[in-house]
Amino acid sequence: MRTIFLVLAAVLVLMPIACDRPSRTQVKRVAMLTGGGDARLGRTDIRKYGCNTCHEISGVPGARGLIGPSLDGIGQRYYIAGELPNTPDNLMLWIEHPRQVESHTAMPEMGVTEQDSRDIAAYLYTLK
Repeated sequence: MRTIFLVLAAVLVLMPIACDRPSRTQVKRVAMLTGGGDARLGRTDIRKYGCNTCHEISGVPGARGLIGPSLDGIGQRYYIAGELPNTPDNLMLWIEHPRQVESHTAMPEMGVTEQDSRDIAAYLYTLK
C-alpha cells in the first residue's frame, strides 16, 4: 500500500513537468521556424540569462516574474515589444538587443548570443 502511494505521489509531482515539455513535433517545427533553434536548450537558456526573474514563462522553474509581461502565448501575438511584427527574426533581435529596438526599454542587454536567441525563441514559440 505504501509503495502504491509513493508511486502515485511521484506521478502527480512529475506530471506537470512532463506536460510543460514541448513535443517532438513542436521541437521540429520551431527549429525550422527559427533557423535551427533548439527549444529544449532554449528552456535552459532562459534561466541562464535570467529571463525568469522578470517574466512568467510556462515550463521554466521559478519563472514567475512580474516586471515584464508573461511570455505564454507569444507565438499568437501580433507584435513584440508593442512595435515589432512577431516574426522569428524580430523575436531573436529583441532577445539579443532589446535596446536597439527600443532605447528606453526596461529590458536589459544580457549578452545573449545569436544561437542562444534562436534556442530561446524556439522555446517561446512552443508556449500556448
